[in-house]
Amino acid sequence: MNNGAVITNEDLKQKSPLWGAFYDFAVLDVGYTMTMPLKQVISGSFDTLSHCMETYFGSPRETNLSDEINEAVMRNVIQNMRATLKAPDDKFVRSELIWAAAMGENGILKLGKVTDFQCHMLEHQLGAYTDCNHGFGLAVIHPVLYRHIYKNAVSQFVKFAVNVWGVDPNGKTEDEVAKEGINALADFIKEMGLPTTFSEMGITDTDWKSIADSTIITGGCCKKLNKEELLDILIECK
Repeated sequence: MNNGAVITNEDLKQKSPLWGAFYDFAVLDVGYTMTMPLKQVISGSFDTLSHCMETYFGSPRETNLSDEINEAVMRNVIQNMRATLKAPDDKFVRSELIWAAAMGENGILKLGKVTDFQCHMLEHQLGAYTDCNHGFGLAVIHPVLYRHIYKNAVSQFVKFAVNVWGVDPNGKTEDEVAKEGINALADFIKEMGLPTTFSEMGITDTDWKSIADSTIITGGCCKKLNKEELLDILIECK
């Protein structure tokens, strides 16, 4: 339900987005997904959550309708990922995930937003060098990346913790609440059986510096990371 795709140039080791014409119509038929391996359903669903987060942590960070809709979509994805593990053949649950995925990238959540997508850019280059599973790579990188950048948008991470993960802010500092939200994300990743390190994905060695050096630096990230910081994040993910 958007006009984007991703393509890899294997010779140059570059994985990049490309844009085309918008659709005239889109048919979201849940039946086509029912024979997918469950691990790929969970991987793709986490990618949906990632797209929502990458939009949410962009700017502006004042309370706005796009972010409030986004919070509802993220809660729905979390709920239905859990439900999918319990009932993989439930078509209603699967249809909710498809609808959430459509909302994650049909442009509605991005209205009025400058998006982040630094995690995606880093994972894309990881994929260009290792051909790894996209959702798995995002699951490993997100918590590590967020621990590096949350202090530059602490109020947004507080809203994420409280409104998406249900963290109780009473008696806690903003820093404590923000970190608790990131920890809730990390715990959810484990709960879903997604990897938490690159070694769990079978990636034990690659050209980490070249991955960092070739990663696009996005303008919407709350902290403009340099190549050295990207390399530090990759090393922490090992």
